[in-house]
Amino acid sequence: MAELCRLGRVTIEIGRVEAIFRYPVKSMAGERLEHAKVGVHGIEGDRRLALRRAQSGDGFPWLSATRLPDLLQFTPFHRDGEPGELVTHVRAPDGKEMAVFGEDLAAEIERRHKAPVEMMHLRHGIFDETPISVITTDTIEEIGRLAGTDADMRRFRPNIVIRLQRPAAFEEEEWLGEVLCFGESDGPRVNVVLRDERCAMVNYHPDSGTAAPQVLKSIVQRNQNCAGVYGTVTRTGSLVVGQTVRLS
Repeated sequence: MAELCRLGRVTIEIGRVEAIFRYPVKSMAGERLEHAKVGVHGIEGDRRLALRRAQSGDGFPWLSATRLPDLLQFTPFHRDGEPGELVTHVRAPDGKEMAVFGEDLAAEIERRHKAPVEMMHLRHGIFDETPISVITTDTIEEIGRLAGTDADMRRFRPNIVIRLQRPAAFEEEEWLGEVLCFGESDGPRVNVVLRDERCAMVNYHPDSGTAAPQVLKSIVQRNQNCAGVYGTVTRTGSLVVGQTVRLS
C-alpha cells in the first residue's frame, strides 16, 4: 500500500508501533508507554534528568550504566497526585523510595559509585546521539538468537519498537536518509540519520543487571556493532502503540 504524502513523496506502509519507551533519568529503568507526545526534543519527559559526575575528567560528565550497572535497577516514578513531565521519586533495588532531587538518593548512588554525583535537569534532554532511537522486533529477536539469550527489547533502550509487515532483521539499515511517518497525516515524523552503534549497555539484563557479554559480541560480528537507528523529529505529534508506520 502506498500513498502520496503532503510533500509529494511516496510513502510505503512497513509496519506498526509495537512499543514505546521513555527514560526519565538517563541510564535508570525506563517506562513503557501506550502513548506519548513527541516534540522537537523527542518524547516528552525522556532523559530530562541525568546524574552528573562531579569528578569526571574524561570529557563525559554523565554517570551511565556502563560505569554503574546498578543504575538499571533504580526505577523513576511519579507519586500519586503529582502530575508533570518530570518524575518526582526513584525506587531503589531494595524498594526504598527517595525524592529525585533529595540527599538520600544522591548518597545512595555515591555509595555505589564511590564518587560524588549530582542530579541535573536538562530542559532539552541528554541523549547519546539524537532524541529518538528506533529498532525492530526482528532485529531484537535475531540478536537474541545469535547470543543464545533472552530477546528482551529493554536491553536496547529504544524509544520506538516497530513490528514489520515483512520480517527482516536489521532492516533499519535501509532507512538511513528516509523519514518514518507515524499514524495519520498529522502524526509525528522522524528523519533517520544514524546507525545506532552499540556499547556494553546491551549486555546488562534490565531487571537483574547480570552481564551477558555475548549480546554485544553478536552485534559486532553480525552487523558491525550496530543495531537500530537514530532519528531527529521533523514533525511533532502523538505516538500510539499499534499506530501505522510508513517509510517516506
